Amino acid sequence: MSETLQPLGARVLVKITPEGTTTKSGLVLPDTAAKEKPQRGEVVAIGDDEEMINVKVGDTVLFPKYTGTEFKIEDEDYLVIESGDLLAIVKSK
Repeated sequence: MSETLQPLGARVLVKITPEGTTTKSGLVLPDTAAKEKPQRGEVVAIGDDEEMINVKVGDTVLFPKYTGTEFKIEDEDYLVIESGDLLAIVKSK
């Protein structure tokens, strides 16, 4: 069974982008290594208060390390976060 979530109010649903497991020098880190919390993700749904939300589905965003509510659906990590807590939209050049 497939589940979908629709955030309420000025919240957004972000699919957390896993951080790389390879260092800049090319060392591969095991899953047990201490890792930073991810701070980047893709917006997959927005709440019903669209006037207060400045992102759209598909945007890649940055957010603070300890914000929102994290959960898993079908082995994917998600975060429900207030749109005002988002730090930036990542844009490609």
